[in-house]
Amino acid sequence: MNYRVPVPVPQVILDDVRGAQKMLSGVARVTPMENSRHLTALTGSPVHFKCENLQRTGSFKLRGAYVRIAGLRPEQRAAGVVAASAGNHAQGVALASSLLGVRSTVFMPVGAPLPKVAATQEYGAEVRMHGQVVDETLAAAQEYADRTGAVFIHPFDHRDVIAGQGTVGLEILEQCPEVRTILVGVGGGGLAAGIAVAVKALRPDVKVIGVQAEGAAAYPPSLRVGHPVSVDNPVTMADGIKVGRPGDIPFHIIGDLLDGVRTVSEDALSSALLLCLERAKLLVEPAGCSPVAALLSRPELYGGGGPVVAVLSGGNIDPLLLQRILRHGMAAAGRYLSLRLRVTDRPGALAGLLAVLSGVDANVLDVSHVRTDPRLGLTEVEVELHLETKGQEHCAEVARSLHAAGYKVMS
Repeated sequence: MNYRVPVPVPQVILDDVRGAQKMLSGVARVTPMENSRHLTALTGSPVHFKCENLQRTGSFKLRGAYVRIAGLRPEQRAAGVVAASAGNHAQGVALASSLLGVRSTVFMPVGAPLPKVAATQEYGAEVRMHGQVVDETLAAAQEYADRTGAVFIHPFDHRDVIAGQGTVGLEILEQCPEVRTILVGVGGGGLAAGIAVAVKALRPDVKVIGVQAEGAAAYPPSLRVGHPVSVDNPVTMADGIKVGRPGDIPFHIIGDLLDGVRTVSEDALSSALLLCLERAKLLVEPAGCSPVAALLSRPELYGGGGPVVAVLSGGNIDPLLLQRILRHGMAAAGRYLSLRLRVTDRPGALAGLLAVLSGVDANVLDVSHVRTDPRLGLTEVEVELHLETKGQEHCAEVARSLHAAGYKVMS
């Protein structure tokens, strides 16, 4: 379902963002700015993180949700609000509604991570599980709004929401007045649009660049044809920016004000998450890591251009997903290696294999044997190994040592 807005598209201006900043005083945190020494060395320009992962509810979404709900008329507040989300917007609406004394109902897809469902309930919302994908959940929320009169709080396609998110841009200019480039993840586009409105009005020399996951990149084709187009079946681990179609209002702002939208791979996203966790001691969800992924993928694009601010938009991640992503990130960085190989089924064979690995300083995390596969010879055993390694060169050294010792690596 598309939630299109009337033409002409409502405008968002600097005064809207400044008004939102006053409204959010004492509600949303002024999140910290942290320097990244690793990315500074990699790019040759100072790199700072704007830590919206440390915002109340764990993401920037509280800003826009609060401004939108606070702007409702008394009769609208009395009718309650409804939203649809798999996580961050749900929590932002739930907390904002509780703070303003407004009843909230949040529709979440059936597969939404349980920690996010529990957090939304704890912030005071009534949670209803509906649909397998967010589009079905959005449709259910809109039907509920039409039936009950509750106000539908869109996650990005409303001027008040965009103005609230734009307060991140004002804070960046206050905290890092020398900034020359801002990188921000883009899903529907509300955060990027809001930041662009604020920053370009005050500092038109500052570049604002959006970042999307390759498997859910609706903005590049939309910008090429001049209107929002949908990406069928968007696929990415970054569920916070997994949006199949740009919002109408954000699209026009981004088309006018952004200096470009770049895409990043899943490998880059997982490597970025790992970097934030290990080097910056910051827990950041994949969508929030997308600006870091852009810096890791093409560091040469940001050298010599002055300070860069990467907006870490959120830190809400399911622990099970975190475990999978960390393993993926370690593999992408050459820090985790999985091998299958065949050895002779005799006493001491496994000890000999482990001795070879010990000799090249590979740390064995897990070992499993397969003896009953019909593809195996009578005297063969298949061994699967999970190793902790030190990088791509170390992985190659491990492979060479095994080959030199006469082992046949299957995969």
